[in-house]
Amino acid sequence: MNKRFLAAAVAAAFLSPAWAADSFVIKDIRVEGLQRTEPGTVFNYLPLKVGDTFTQQRAAEAIKALFATGFFNDVRVESDGDVLVLAVSERPVIAQLQVNGSKEFPKEQLIKAMKDNGLAESRIFDQGLLDQAVQELKRQYFSKGKYSAEIQTQITRLERNRVAVTLDIVEGVTAKIKDIRIVGSRAFDEDTLLDEMSLTPSGFMTWLSRSDRYSRQQLSADLEKLRAYYLNQGYAEFNIESTQVAISADKQDMYVTANLSEGKQYKISDIRLAGDLRVPEADLRKLITVKSGALFNREEINNSITALTERLEADGYAFVSVNPVPEIDKDKSTVALTFFVDPGRLTTVRRVNIAGNTRTRDEVIRRELRQLESAQYNGAAIKRSKERLELLGYFETVNIETPAVVDTADQVDMNVVVKERATGSINAGIGYAQGDGLQLSASVSQANVLGSGKSLSFSFSNGKTTKNSTISFTDPYYTVDGVSVGYDLYRRVYNPSATDTNKYKTSTTGAAVRFGVPVTEFDRINYSFGAENTAITLYSDSPQRYKDFVSQYGKSNATLLSSAGWSRDTRDSALWPTRGYSMGVYLDAGMPGGDIQYYRMSHNQAWFWPLSKNFTLAASGEVGYANGYGKTKRLPFFQNYYLGGLGSVRGYENGSMGPLDTNGDALGGTRKVTSSLELLFPFPGMRDNRSLRTSLFLDAGTLWDPKETSVSASDGLRYSSGLALTWLSPIGPLKFSYAIPLKKQSGDQLQRFQFTIGQVF
Repeated sequence: MNKRFLAAAVAAAFLSPAWAADSFVIKDIRVEGLQRTEPGTVFNYLPLKVGDTFTQQRAAEAIKALFATGFFNDVRVESDGDVLVLAVSERPVIAQLQVNGSKEFPKEQLIKAMKDNGLAESRIFDQGLLDQAVQELKRQYFSKGKYSAEIQTQITRLERNRVAVTLDIVEGVTAKIKDIRIVGSRAFDEDTLLDEMSLTPSGFMTWLSRSDRYSRQQLSADLEKLRAYYLNQGYAEFNIESTQVAISADKQDMYVTANLSEGKQYKISDIRLAGDLRVPEADLRKLITVKSGALFNREEINNSITALTERLEADGYAFVSVNPVPEIDKDKSTVALTFFVDPGRLTTVRRVNIAGNTRTRDEVIRRELRQLESAQYNGAAIKRSKERLELLGYFETVNIETPAVVDTADQVDMNVVVKERATGSINAGIGYAQGDGLQLSASVSQANVLGSGKSLSFSFSNGKTTKNSTISFTDPYYTVDGVSVGYDLYRRVYNPSATDTNKYKTSTTGAAVRFGVPVTEFDRINYSFGAENTAITLYSDSPQRYKDFVSQYGKSNATLLSSAGWSRDTRDSALWPTRGYSMGVYLDAGMPGGDIQYYRMSHNQAWFWPLSKNFTLAASGEVGYANGYGKTKRLPFFQNYYLGGLGSVRGYENGSMGPLDTNGDALGGTRKVTSSLELLFPFPGMRDNRSLRTSLFLDAGTLWDPKETSVSASDGLRYSSGLALTWLSPIGPLKFSYAIPLKKQSGDQLQRFQFTIGQVF
C-alpha cells in the first residue's frame, strides 16, 4: 500500500470522537497552515464542498485526496461548529540542488536527469525521488566500472520551509579487467577466442581504448561474438553454459570466466529450396552462398536469407519469409538445409508519408526517393531511397518503414521518418601540414538553404604556400531530372618559393559555372566553364624556362576554362570503405580565345576487397597527361604535375619528385603515373574504434617531361613502403605516415615521417 494512503487510513481510524460520531452539514471550509499553496488548489482536490454532509468516511476520503497531491507532510481534519477546518503541513520546496565531485558525468547532465524525474529546484522535495535518483546514479557508475563509487546526500533546512539538497560523490577508481578465462575450448586456443572479444585485460593500449572496463552489456555482446565465431566454423550445437564475474576485495580488479560447450563440427550435406518460389529456382540457387560439403556457417546462411529476400522484394513481394530448416545427422556430423520460401502476395505502395522534416521541404526528400506512390513495391528501390537520403547530409537519422495497410493484404504505406541535423556552420580552423606549414582557415556555409536543398558557402585558407578564398553556390536539382548547377568565385595564391620547392608565385582570380548530370545511380558526368586571370611573379634565380615563358606570354594571362569528367562510385562507405570501387576520367583545358591554351587529362581508380572482418586490401592508381596546344606550344609551367608526399609517393618531400633544375628544385612534369597497394586494418587493441585505421602500404610513382629534360619514366620511378595511420580526431582528420624509400638517387629529397594535422576546431 502507498505510504500516503496508509497514513490517511491511520489518521481516519483515530479521528476525534468529538466530531467523528456526529455528522453535520458543512457551512464553511477553512484551511490552516498554508504557506505557498493557494487555498483554491486545496479546494480543487478536496472531495468535499459547502453544503455536503460531513461523515467519518468523507473525512477519510478528504485526507487521502490531500495526501495524494504530494504537497503535504501532514493533514488533519477538525471541526469548529459547522465549519470544517483542514490543518495542513506543507512539504518543503527545493531551493538549491547541487552535485559535487562528479567527473565521469557532467554536472549539468546529472541535474537535468534528476529534473526529468521530478527532482529540481522550485519543486516539492520528495525523499523517495531522491533515493531513487541516488540508486540510479550508482547503477550508472557501476556501468562505467566504478564499483567503489559512494554518494552521500545532505538535506539542509532553510527558512520559509525550503531545503538545500546536495549530492557529494566520491567516484573512486575504475575497476579494470585483470583476467578473462575461457573454459571448455578445445578446437581453438584461448588467444584466438579472446581476439574475437571487445573486452580485454588491462594492457599497453587499453588506457586509450578503455576496452578493459567491464560492462555487462559489452560482455553479452562479446559472448554473442564467440557464439557467431563457433557457428561460422561449423559448430552448430555450440552453447555457452555459464559465465562468472568476480571482483576483488578492493573493487579495483575484475575476473571474467566463460564456460563453453563446443559440440561437434558439422558440414553441409545438402541444400534444398521449398515453398512458393515465384521465380526460377536456378535464379534463387545462384544467390545461396552456402555450398554442399562446406562447414556449417551461420553467417553464410544469413547472407543467403538476405539475398533471397531482397531478390523477391525487388519483384514486388513485401512480406517475404525465408526460413532455413536444418536436419542434423549426428552420426555423420552433417546438416541438410532446406530454405522454405513464402513470398506472400504482390504488393503495392499506397502512400508515401514523410515526417520529422521540420526544416527541409517535402520535395527535397521526395526527389531522392526511388520508390513511388501507387507503384509496385520494390525492396531495392526502398533501400536505395534510404541511402540517397543519408548521402544528402541533412539528417542525423533516416528510417523507412513499410507497414501493411489495415484491412488489405496487398498494400503497404511507406513511412519516411527523418531527424534533422544542423546544416549550417561557422568554422575557424588551424592546422599544420608538412610542405605548407601553419594553416589558418574559416568558413561560413549552409548546405540546405531555407530547406531547399541548395548550398551556399564562403571560405578562406591561409597557408605558407597556398592562400585561397572562395564563394560557392550549388543547386543539386536545377532540373527535375537531377541536373545540378553551381557557381564559383575564387582567389588563389600559390607560392612554392616560400618553402624553396620552386622559384615562382602565381595569383589567380576566376569564376566558373558547374553542371552535373546523373547517368545511373552510381555514375555522373560533370562539366564546367569559366575564366580566370593569373599573374606570375618570378625571381632572379628562377629557372630560365620560366623566364622564357613570361617573355613570350607576359606576366599576366587570361584563360578560358573548360572541364569535363565522368565518375563512378560503388564503395560501401566514403569514410572507411571495405568493398567496391571508385573511378573517374577527367579533362581540364584552357580553351581557344584565351592567352594560353593547354589540356590536362587524368584517370584514377581505387578498389577495395574485404579479406576478413578486420582486414581490407586496397589498390589505387592514377595516370595524368598534360600539354599545350594551339598558340601555346608547351604546357605553362605553373600547370605542371608535382609528386611526393602524402597523397602520392610517401617518404619523399612534397612536390620534390621528378626533374630538377640547376638549383636542385623540382620542375614538375607533364606526365605522371602513381600507384599504391595498402593493407587496411584497425589500430591494434582498438578493433571496434571507427575513428582510427592503420595501413601497411607500398607506393610507386614517376613524373617526367620529355620536352624539357632527358629524364625518362623509368629514370624517375620511385618506390616506398611503410606504415600509415588515419585518425578522425575532434579537431578533424589527422594523417601520419612513416615511409622507407626503396629506390632513391642522389638529389632526392627524403622525408620519412610525414603528417597533416587538423582542419577545423
